[in-house]
Amino acid sequence: MTATDPIHDVLDDGLRRLASLGGDLPTKANSIGAILWSPPRIVVVGRLKAGKSTLVNALIGAPVAETAALEATNVVTVYQDGSPSRAEVVGMDGRRYPVPVHHGRVSRLPLETPDIRFVDRWLPSAALRRSTLIDTPGLSTLTTANDAATRRATIDGFEQTQGASVDADAAVFLFDAEPRADEIEFLSSLPFTPLNMLGVLSRADAFGEGAMGRRDPIQHASEHADRLAGRLSTLVSGVVPVSGLMAQTSHTGMLTEQHAAALARLAPLSPLEVLRLFDDDTAVSVLPLDMRIQLLELLGEYGVLHGRTVAMGGAAALNAWLADRSGVGRLTARLQSSIARFAILHRAHRILEHMDRLAFNHPSRDQIRSLTTYLRTTPQLNMVAVLEDYQRMLRTDPRASATGELATILTAATAAGQVGLPDDAPRHAIVAEAQRRLATAQQRSLATSSAAEDAALVTLIRTYTQMSTDPRLT
Repeated sequence: MTATDPIHDVLDDGLRRLASLGGDLPTKANSIGAILWSPPRIVVVGRLKAGKSTLVNALIGAPVAETAALEATNVVTVYQDGSPSRAEVVGMDGRRYPVPVHHGRVSRLPLETPDIRFVDRWLPSAALRRSTLIDTPGLSTLTTANDAATRRATIDGFEQTQGASVDADAAVFLFDAEPRADEIEFLSSLPFTPLNMLGVLSRADAFGEGAMGRRDPIQHASEHADRLAGRLSTLVSGVVPVSGLMAQTSHTGMLTEQHAAALARLAPLSPLEVLRLFDDDTAVSVLPLDMRIQLLELLGEYGVLHGRTVAMGGAAALNAWLADRSGVGRLTARLQSSIARFAILHRAHRILEHMDRLAFNHPSRDQIRSLTTYLRTTPQLNMVAVLEDYQRMLRTDPRASATGELATILTAATAAGQVGLPDDAPRHAIVAEAQRRLATAQQRSLATSSAAEDAALVTLIRTYTQMSTDPRLT
């Protein structure tokens, strides 16, 4: 977010006004301001061994998240840009304990897992300058403690996590071919909307019948992801198929010319001959056993079978092919575009919530309440109010017309789109439709079915009024 962003500017001004009230409020304003000034926070969630840490490594561009153990990620880990590379464990009591980092990874933790709230991990990374990543334990894991840690990080919010330390602005949810009932339940309980939650169909390179199946598994996964996106549209903004293994290998510098040369030696063989070679521990004439193991660990069956001809062009060509086929580029593009856009609104919502709490229990509550009222009624923050009402309506009545109107306002790229018109609609048509919708909302506000709908209609009336009187449209 740049300093010229209107939401950022209004909130920054509001926090300065909060600090000017004196006492302990400058400290509190600085603490809340950390949310405003830090990169958006994206939490990665999913079942045990869904490939979360592998995907985190790919998104960061370094093999820093542990992936080998059965319960490799058994604590919440927050990855953020910073130098030098270091880590701290934050205990349930709020105390911080420095942890040595060896070969890019955190060594033995100083506390038992139940006593750890989360691990802060800093490393210099261009990717982490754009967004902080939060890796979580697997849902429905072999231990209740790990499942509880994930829920603490994603559901319980501020009080459970001491400040905004592991609060998130968006979520990436990994699942296999079909989300299970408990995964759907968990998705529904997260404090997000479909606008800032993205599904990932993991292990795309092994989807369906796998690398030796009748259909290309990645293409099959892509088609299935499109169908899933339609079925899960009330939970996620879309579903992206990704091969985490291929993404990790291509984005972390693990592939070498030696690997490419070894794989290229398999180019003349048929797929069946390649599989037989990898199944025969005694066949060392073509490739030594340790190299075969390395190739499978780096590329998987799909990468070995379909990348061996590409490997004839060297490591750079193979790496580019892996990156393209992995799908991680499409995932990154989604995270940096639409998801990032709604993450900004979500962060603004979190900041206002923090200020609301102060307005409720701080000795200067009257001045703070006046400040929060001013902020919430500024035109620049109207979209934050739209988001808040959309969240409430999704929980109360997701099929209500007000819910759909709020979603349209949030997702449209133009003023015309916000009132359901084509993007190239003339200005007078936009104003006329805004006035029509304003009158309809005012009529509907006379008889509503819930407090959430009451609030939503107030926001819709304010939004359509602003559009009806916007000098840029008249």
